[in-house]
Amino acid sequence: MDTAPERRPGWTPLGWLAGVSAVVFGAGIGELVARFISPESSPIAAIGGGLIDLAPSWAKDAAIALFGTADKIALIVGIALVLLVVAAIAGQLELRRPPWGVVIVAGLGVIGVGAALLRADDPASAWIPAALAGAASVFGLRLLTPLARAESPARSRAAVPEPALVGAGGSSSPMVDDDNPDRDENRAAAGAAASSRRTFLLWSAGAIVVGVGAALVGGVRTAATVAVESVRSALRLPAAAVTAPPIPAGAELDIPGLAPVITPNSSFYRIDTALIVPEIDPADWALRVHGMVENEFFLSWDELLALPLEESVTTLACVSNPVGGDLIGNAVWLGYPLREILARAKPLPDADMVLSGSRDGFTASTPIEALTDDRNAILAVGMNGEPLPLAHGFPVRMVVPGLYGYVSATKWVTSLEVTRFDKVTAYWTDRGWSERGPVKLQSRIDVPRDRQGLSAGDTVIAGVAWQQHVGVAGVEVQIDDGPWQRAELATPISDDTWVQWSLPWTAEPGDHVLRCRALSSDGETQIADRAGVVPDGATGWHERFVQVFEQ
Repeated sequence: MDTAPERRPGWTPLGWLAGVSAVVFGAGIGELVARFISPESSPIAAIGGGLIDLAPSWAKDAAIALFGTADKIALIVGIALVLLVVAAIAGQLELRRPPWGVVIVAGLGVIGVGAALLRADDPASAWIPAALAGAASVFGLRLLTPLARAESPARSRAAVPEPALVGAGGSSSPMVDDDNPDRDENRAAAGAAASSRRTFLLWSAGAIVVGVGAALVGGVRTAATVAVESVRSALRLPAAAVTAPPIPAGAELDIPGLAPVITPNSSFYRIDTALIVPEIDPADWALRVHGMVENEFFLSWDELLALPLEESVTTLACVSNPVGGDLIGNAVWLGYPLREILARAKPLPDADMVLSGSRDGFTASTPIEALTDDRNAILAVGMNGEPLPLAHGFPVRMVVPGLYGYVSATKWVTSLEVTRFDKVTAYWTDRGWSERGPVKLQSRIDVPRDRQGLSAGDTVIAGVAWQQHVGVAGVEVQIDDGPWQRAELATPISDDTWVQWSLPWTAEPGDHVLRCRALSSDGETQIADRAGVVPDGATGWHERFVQVFEQ
């Protein structure tokens, strides 16, 4: 009796499931192992960090524009979705064209290893979680694929032919014949197929459960994380040798919907390149000051706290902040002047830049004059009366008034290299941004909200304006295409902070366009022409569209 040739399995959900189950299992193992090595060695974090480094500027800008400070969560979700799609394809290929599925899954592990080695401070162990994740995924795929192949529709149909019995007159008829041995064999084959399917589904479900469980355990706070948070919670910063002047009584207009003059730590924007926040025990922190200096030295945490710390209020702004955006915040900072740090190092006369380095690999190029003049450029250890939050640079970060954060506000800072702009470049300047980033004159309307419906009558237009280290002299508002009207400024804290403003408005029924522009203390008027954030910050007047209804 001839045997029909075995057909290759078709595209089947079993292949998708095999690939996804195997990769979920492997990824979970990798995340679990990373918990015991270091959070930064997480395969997902390593790949995500590598993507952040490799992404062009327009992609980063698009991510920030779409997701704001949730851009990192969006990146992790995106990586997970892509990983699942690739895993599903790998499962199908392993089912139909082995060993290409295994090759793809192993390739994912190699990518994770490479990303971890490129970004980690300790390459000696950073590769282990990704390598184990790849090996576990390959193991899972090789375990599940034979089960999926045995249960695939093509093989099942070949193994279990339809029982057709010849009835009277030679016609085919599903007659029952208890003594038919072929039917018994078919029943046995069908039972074996059902058993095979149950086995495959059980193993697939088990792989997913183990992978997800391992990932959840890996995501639980590590002992190191708990220790650093405990140190921060118990830390009592020394009193400032120089305190900031009290916030003026007229600095806060108390208008509902208007951004507060001091931004709470929990609301302060966060834009950086760290997918996982570095966890640094202050006892292990040290700042290296080196490069074109006469006196290279290291500064420890205890030595920094022993210095006369100074308190100041400074507004920080992200260069990725669009016109009218909220990537800006104002806080009371505690720290030590960077000009004193550099005076101890004694920079050489031809040095014109300080390259600051972060624990997460980020670098920023700051003009040396911005760190040596009379502005409150500091190594900050405190924010709004408490130690820096972990996500904002604990234990030490830089705060420099008048410059966008990408060239000055290095978090988790561990290195200051005195050098020159024509010798070295920084993280963002390598990606097309300008090497110097002075903050541009900007203003924003907070009240009323965009496209907010208002009742006709008396109301108020209010917002904030800023140009750190220059100062704001005034704000003007235009309603529709009418004349510019001078708004009332709140009392500014200093030239290094933003200032609130307001304008009374008798709103008439209809659709209205509100615009604002700021005037700086040195006579500049905010630029009207719209420009994007690349390469050195956005320009343009902020507009709000409002609909006013009859009362």
